[in-house]
Amino acid sequence: MKIRIKFSKQGVMKFIGHLDIMRYFQKAIRRADIDIVYSEGFSPHMIMSFAAPLGVGLTSNGEYMDIEVKGSLSSKEAIARLNAVMADGIEILSWRQVPEGKAGKAMSLVAAADYTVTVPGGILPENMEKDASEMLESFMGQEEITIIKKSKKSEKEADIKPMIYRFELLPEDKGREEGLQFKMQLATGSSANLKPELVMEAFAAFAGFALPPFAIRVNRDEVYADTGAEGCRKLVSLEELGDEVG
Repeated sequence: MKIRIKFSKQGVMKFIGHLDIMRYFQKAIRRADIDIVYSEGFSPHMIMSFAAPLGVGLTSNGEYMDIEVKGSLSSKEAIARLNAVMADGIEILSWRQVPEGKAGKAMSLVAAADYTVTVPGGILPENMEKDASEMLESFMGQEEITIIKKSKKSEKEADIKPMIYRFELLPEDKGREEGLQFKMQLATGSSANLKPELVMEAFAAFAGFALPPFAIRVNRDEVYADTGAEGCRKLVSLEELGDEVG
C-alpha cells in the first residue's frame, strides 16, 4: 500500500536540512512501529521519497513524504502513532493511500506551491505599507520580470513572470503581522522552479529598496500537482490525490 504523509515543519526545525529530516523520519517510523516496506538487496533501506524538499530556514504547513507499508493501518491510528514520537516543530497532518501509477509518485508530480512571505516593518521604506498594493500591481503589470539567476558555474538572465501564478498582498484584516505579508503561488518542480526569495528580491528592487540577508520569513502553505491537460493548468494539492484509510 502506497501512503502519502503530509506534515508541518515549524519553529527550530526549520534549521534542519533535508538529509537530517529524512534520517529523523526513518527513526520515527521505527519508533511508531509502522510496518514500512524495505528495498531488497545487500543494503535494504526504507522505501521513502519526499516531494520538493524544503530549503533550510523555511517553515511549512504542507510537506509531503511517500512511503510503502504492509497491512492496512487506519489514518487515525497512524497519525496518532507518529505524532506520539514527533519532535517539537514537526506534526503529522494526514495519512492517505495513493493509487499505483503517476498519482503515487509525489516527487515527479510537483508543479506549484503556495507561500506566505512576511517582510518585517523595520526594513521597509516610509510609506511602503501605504503604497504596497499599487506597487505590486505595477510590478505584476510588467511584460517581463527579469532577474539574474545564479548557479555554481554561471549567471544568466531569466524572465520569471511566467512562473508567478499568483502574487498578492495580504489584507490587514486577514492577520497581517507588523510589516507586510504576501501570498504567492509559484511554479515548483523539475520542469520549472522558482524560489519566493527571488520574487521578493525582484519586487524590492522594483520598489526601490533592498532586502537585507535573511530578513524575510517564508512559510510554504501547500504543494500542488498539475492534473490539467497540456496547456491548461489545473492544480490539485498532493493530499487530495489520496484517500483516508478507514
